[in-house]
Amino acid sequence: MAEPVKLIVIGAGGRGTGYSNLVKNMNGEAQIVGVAEPRDFYRERIVREHNVAPEHVFHSWDEVTKVPKFADGVLICTQDNMHEEPAIQFAKMGYHILLEKPMAPTADACRRIVAAVREAKIKFGVCHVLRYTKFTQMIKKIIADGTIGDVISIQHLEPVAHWHQCHSFVRGNWRNEEESSFMLLAKCCHDIDWIRYVMNKPCTEIQSFGELSHFKKECQPKGAADRCVDCPTEIESFCPASALKIYLRDRMAKGQYGWPTDVLTSDLTPESVAKALREGPYGRCAYKCDNDVVDHQVVNMLFADGSTAQMTMTAFCNEAGRQTRIFGTRGSILTDSRMIHITDFLTNETKTVDTELVNDGSILSGHGGGDGGVIGAFVKALATGDDSYILTGLDETLESHLMVFAAEKSRHENKVLAVSE
Repeated sequence: MAEPVKLIVIGAGGRGTGYSNLVKNMNGEAQIVGVAEPRDFYRERIVREHNVAPEHVFHSWDEVTKVPKFADGVLICTQDNMHEEPAIQFAKMGYHILLEKPMAPTADACRRIVAAVREAKIKFGVCHVLRYTKFTQMIKKIIADGTIGDVISIQHLEPVAHWHQCHSFVRGNWRNEEESSFMLLAKCCHDIDWIRYVMNKPCTEIQSFGELSHFKKECQPKGAADRCVDCPTEIESFCPASALKIYLRDRMAKGQYGWPTDVLTSDLTPESVAKALREGPYGRCAYKCDNDVVDHQVVNMLFADGSTAQMTMTAFCNEAGRQTRIFGTRGSILTDSRMIHITDFLTNETKTVDTELVNDGSILSGHGGGDGGVIGAFVKALATGDDSYILTGLDETLESHLMVFAAEKSRHENKVLAVSE
């Protein structure tokens, strides 16, 4: 049996821990041999689960760069604005890199990462996990087979879900552009990249509108407290954004102890969660936080052959999977990211395909198996030397990021922009 691919986890939060768990289930094809994480609980959890040697346990990524290379690749799962430096340094050391999306919070930083990867000639992938799902590959095959003719337009919805918006983008790590990145990059670079992948042609022009319309102090219910635990019952019990509802009533009371509740505390008891809501950031009133990212946005895209696409991101929904319509010259596709309904214009018949995506309620399942797919592809690329396993090549990944930056610039400047700008 070939030697397993050796990997280091850089950042042991939700993504780093999730990806390392997937590595553990790869039947010896890969193993985690190092971890860098400043928080004791999360670092030590990786150490225990993967029997990481003491000399390969670090508090920060830069400590790893000060010792000789001891693995094949790194999984960089730090916060969005902490990707550039480690990516460039690990590339220089010859480590192959799987980088959590987005690449970086600015276009110039993305370009610097790409330049470093090119110079180092390493294998590099970005975790655009939607590309790796069985669902996406089936969509690509349907289009490639000519089933619906030439694709003329795409209509795509990213339903973030009101509670997910409150957790991640109002109270959580991605609430503030200066501390992380803007909403379209943090949440929807997946979706823009997916549209580019399905269209399979360059995007030339882009336009976007969006606002922070609801989760702001002007919309706070009259008489509400600054923390949900202090809010009058007659207000809190009728508030969809209530942290008591999201974490305690909707989840812990029903025996659900995973994400997003496990972000609040490592001690998953009702008492510890209640304490976190009283003292920590996730217990703040959703209308009195320091968030500034949008809660709804639309993006219009024009492609090189005149075809078009439109994406809507909204917080004002219950999460039900991404929903997409693809319009071709001979047929159309309607899908909820699992069921694919294909209508043939010639016969007027509709065929339905169930892609049988697994949904176990965890943070990983929402990507329809794409998380396991991206890890598996990266490991196979390193084991075989075959770059084709990695579906996010440098040029196209950079292009889809530039589409996102152009869209956000369009939103601020209220004009149509060439992606090249």
